[in-house]
Parts: sequence; C-alpha cells; structure tokens
Amino acid sequence: MLTSHELFGFMSPALANDIVAFAHESDKPTYKATLAAVAQARHLRPVFLERQPRPQQHSEMIASLSRPALDAAAGGLLRAWLVKKHQALLADFLNALEIKNEDGVAEDLPASMDDATLKAAVETLLAKHPAEVTAVYLNAFNDMNQANWPNLKTLLESDPRLQLGAPS
Repeated sequence: MLTSHELFGFMSPALANDIVAFAHESDKPTYKATLAAVAQARHLRPVFLERQPRPQQHSEMIASLSRPALDAAAGGLLRAWLVKKHQALLADFLNALEIKNEDGVAEDLPASMDDATLKAAVETLLAKHPAEVTAVYLNAFNDMNQANWPNLKTLLESDPRLQLGAPS
C-alpha cells in the first residue's frame, strides 16, 4: 500500500501531469494550495513557480509531491482529482461493495470486507476504468480511510494489474 507522496513517485509521468493539469484547469483552490505547499517546501515564494512556463511548473510540482514532506499536499490533490474527475470510478467501487454512497463518497465504511466481494468490485473497476487510475484510487482509498482493509492491501501488492511503476 502506497502513501500519497509514494503514489506520485510511482505513477506514470503522464498520469501525474494529468492530475496537476486537471487541478490547474478545473480546481483552482486545490491547485493554488498545492503550488503554495510546493513553494514553501522548496523555500520559494509561490510567485516564482507561478511565473515559470506551465510544463516546467508542473514538472517541479510533481517532483516535489513525491517527497514525504509533501504527503498531505499530495493527498489533498489526489482526493480532489478523484472526487471531481473520477466520480464514476468511486461510485462503481462503492456500489459493487454495496456501500451506501453519494456520488462516490461514503460516510461510513465497514471495518472489513469479504474477499469475494472485494475481488469482484476490483474486477468491475478494471473492466471499466484504466488500470493505472484504478490502482491509484485503490491505494488512496486504503491509505486515506480508517477502514484500511488487509485484503485490499494484499490485492494491491499481488495483482500485477494494480502495480504502479511496472513496465506495461
């Protein structure tokens, strides 16, 4: 199971750039908060990063988000991207697990999940959504929630389709 900053370190550069670009285009408050966190961690003023060409700005943000000190900022960016861009994926997973949710967001998660139900839900996601996005979501789900299901951790570690950073 990977933490938020580790997810940025292991995901493909294309997906990491998609996440940062999505925030820039569709979620200005999250983008500005992330940029400010990166600037602070690098001992810079945010305006220094803001004045860089966008590709360089995003590249520096992604490199910084893969560091442990920026785990909270990476987590906030991932949550916003998942909830705003991948609502269908979140809802598909929770619905397959028969967990009550509103647009992919659940108030209460069970302390554990049946192996067969969990495997079926993961198969549903992999059939409908890109494997890398699914892997990022499932890692984030298990890391960011109180549930922290051991069988999901085992699936993430053992299923090659859910491995980030592996050659495709």
